Amino acid sequence: MSSGIDSPVAAYIMAEAGAEIVLLHMDNTPYEDGRSLENVKELAERLRQATGQDMPLYSASHGPSQTRIGETCETRYQCVMCKRTMQRTAKELAVRLGCSGVVMGDSLGQVASQTLRNIRAENIGLEFPVLRPLIGYDKLEIEEVAKRIGTYEISIRPAVGCTMVPKGPVTEAEIPKIKAFDVSSDIVAMVSASADSAVRIS
Repeated sequence: MSSGIDSPVAAYIMAEAGAEIVLLHMDNTPYEDGRSLENVKELAERLRQATGQDMPLYSASHGPSQTRIGETCETRYQCVMCKRTMQRTAKELAVRLGCSGVVMGDSLGQVASQTLRNIRAENIGLEFPVLRPLIGYDKLEIEEVAKRIGTYEISIRPAVGCTMVPKGPVTEAEIPKIKAFDVSSDIVAMVSASADSAVRIS
């Protein structure tokens, strides 16, 4: 779960559908400021109030993965490889905690990493369920739910977003390149280190 608008809404919708939710925040330090983590903690508490669930919140280090991706992959693939690494880390933690899937806040076409071809590329070889309850929502619909459950005002607080986003991110990721970047970045090692760093923070 990021400090943005979408992922808290996705968690809420899945909780309302009957899923038990465990929250994972990927700490992007030093490519964002500390305000994001504080906002995520507040969002988690608001979600607990809205759903009645415990919703344990974990945080895992993601900055080193971002650095490694930037050093070993084409710049325009930064966002796709970032999402790919985050989802694989979420899968690894899910397996360790006995969870049955990963929930993402993706809304089709909303940003470059959420085109259909990029979503496909991000999931190649994952072999684990990834649920996207907001995939057909538009931004206004997502914001409406966020306002209703009380997460919107927290999500729009000023904070430095990811500073690794390239000027021209790829929108139609090529599978052979994704597989090559998995090797050049040693994604298995990145994911293992990130999952090992995960700690419960609330």
